[in-house]
Amino acid sequence: MSEGNRIIASWHANADQWIATIDHGEIESRILVTNEAIVRTITSYPLVSVLDIGCGEGWLTRALHNKGLRASGVDTVAALIGNALEKGGGTYEVASFQDIATGMYTVDKKFDAAVINFALLDQTDTEALVKNIRRVVADNGLLFIQTLHPLVIARQEPYISGWKEGSWNGMKREFVQPYPWYFRTLEDWIRLFTEAGLTLQQLAEPVHPETQAPVSVIFVLQVSA
Repeated sequence: MSEGNRIIASWHANADQWIATIDHGEIESRILVTNEAIVRTITSYPLVSVLDIGCGEGWLTRALHNKGLRASGVDTVAALIGNALEKGGGTYEVASFQDIATGMYTVDKKFDAAVINFALLDQTDTEALVKNIRRVVADNGLLFIQTLHPLVIARQEPYISGWKEGSWNGMKREFVQPYPWYFRTLEDWIRLFTEAGLTLQQLAEPVHPETQAPVSVIFVLQVSA
């Protein structure tokens, strides 16, 4: 099984546990730092419509909808989309990164922006999605990406782009089937954006309020015509 398929299989297997984890606010860094950081960053721009790619159970889509944006969410895991539809607030569809990259997933009108929040886990799917984001984002629109801050890895092991063995350690619930994920250095993220023809407009580094260490990095990229 490829790394990408292992990632997707894990999320299918853990959908119910993930929904419960998010519903009960069990990931401290999200509650203290990263949730507010991505919502604040997105809403600081004059946008009307946003596509939340890899939306999971839809918390971010709902948050943006509640801020007055026309928010839609897509995810490859049907169980997560089903839960999002039950909760309402925004519109939701099942679609994978590959569906977007290849044009199988289509939109009637391109969005002002897209957001990918802690969802860029595979190597090839990430590259295909970022390089084809114009299929769903309007010319001169924006792409928001929040991901793990590279310094988190740099403090623990060699600072080299590559596959890392993931785990569900630290989660309060019984997750199964941990998956590998592809780590990129800051240099390699910028290289990918350049190859995709995206222009970096803003870079934010949310920090933990107690440790004052960076938790994530947020890239705001302009999608050129």
